[in-house]
Amino acid sequence: MRDLELTPRLQLLADWVPLGSRLADVGTDHAYLPVWLRLHGRVVSAIACDLRKGPLERARETGEIYGARDVDFRLGDGLAVVSPEEVDTVVIAGMGGENIASILARASWTAGGRHTLLLQPQTRAETLRAFLAENGYMIRREALVEDRGTIYPVMEAGGGEMSLTLGQLYGGAALLHDPLGERYMIEKIVRLQTAVAGTNRSGGSREKGDGLREIITALLSMREEWRRAKSWRD
Repeated sequence: MRDLELTPRLQLLADWVPLGSRLADVGTDHAYLPVWLRLHGRVVSAIACDLRKGPLERARETGEIYGARDVDFRLGDGLAVVSPEEVDTVVIAGMGGENIASILARASWTAGGRHTLLLQPQTRAETLRAFLAENGYMIRREALVEDRGTIYPVMEAGGGEMSLTLGQLYGGAALLHDPLGERYMIEKIVRLQTAVAGTNRSGGSREKGDGLREIITALLSMREEWRRAKSWRD
């Protein structure tokens, strides 16, 4: 049997999956995560879901190649093909934050408090954090991982209540002690400054520019908090 190695992004998700879970991996693509978890005995069952036939066929091939033939491969939109009683852990990774939020919104049972949600937005993480805060979810922990030169946030969430500041929406709900936290915030600040400059050049609305500058100010404040937290750690 060939050995399957996960990328750093997927490995962090794998490390966070509770031992003995019944897993659903939404948007599974090649199904590397559920296959790895079954091969290592980390989960008792795994459902791999994808919206498109092509990726799901690749997922099945991964299961065949590595000998994880007991993974349940399902074609469907989000969690529409998974029932709440089948799983206790749901992974939604590798897509935009708005898409993850949309999947959760169509499966309101995920906010019931009985399921662990492991979420990894590729973009628009602030949209996902806002959705969670506004719809009965709580981010239990959050971490950053660097994969091929890009920093990605990973969140563990579940049912609950939380409120987030503007800085936390964009700079992370719980990243003040993360080694990559400052770099993550700086990269966001630079992108926002570029957006402000573009708005100014194009004669965009003053309201939009003011909104972007407000986010930058909040992130600069978060960056100082991260630095103070680092000095305490050191």
